[in-house]
Amino acid sequence: MDVMAARDRVFRTLDADGDGVITRDEYLTRPDRAAARLGRGVNDPLVAVARSRHQRVYDSMDADGDGRVTLREYAAWAGAHTFDDVCRPALGSLFDLADTDGDGMLDREEFTRLREVLGNSAGNAGEAFDALDADGDGRVDRDEYLSAIRAFVSEGASPMYDALVAVR
Repeated sequence: MDVMAARDRVFRTLDADGDGVITRDEYLTRPDRAAARLGRGVNDPLVAVARSRHQRVYDSMDADGDGRVTLREYAAWAGAHTFDDVCRPALGSLFDLADTDGDGMLDREEFTRLREVLGNSAGNAGEAFDALDADGDGRVDRDEYLSAIRAFVSEGASPMYDALVAVR
C-alpha cells in the first residue's frame, strides 16, 4: 500500500460517520468510547491523559481551525514528524487504557480489545498481534505497537496494518 492509500484508510477510520470529514466531536469522543469499552471509569487519570492528548492531536490536524478535518487536510498533516510529536502520545494513551495490569505490554486479549475499540475485527486483530509478537512471548510492548502504526502512516507499510486491514 502506498502512503496516500494508508493515510486514506486511517482517515476513513477516524471519520466515524463516513461523511468525509473528521469533526472535533467525532475525534474527541474517541478516548471516552475506548475507556468505556476497556472498562475504565470516566474519572480514571489515564482517561484524562488520553482526552488531553487527543485534544492536542485534533488541534494540530485542524489546520484552519474550523472544527472539520478533510482528507486533504489530514493527508497534508500526517507523517513521521507529526506522528512523533503529537500522535505517538495520543495513541500511547489508548495503549495505556488497554494495558490493564500497567506493565507496558499488551497480551493477545488486551491487544484484541484495543483494536476492536478502534474498529478492527477480532480475527484481524489476532493476526496483527501475531505479526507484532516477533519473539512469540505472547506480549507486545508499547514501542513495538506504536512503531508499527508510525510505519503505516509514514511509509504506507506495516505487517500489523496489513493484518488489520485484510479483507475476510
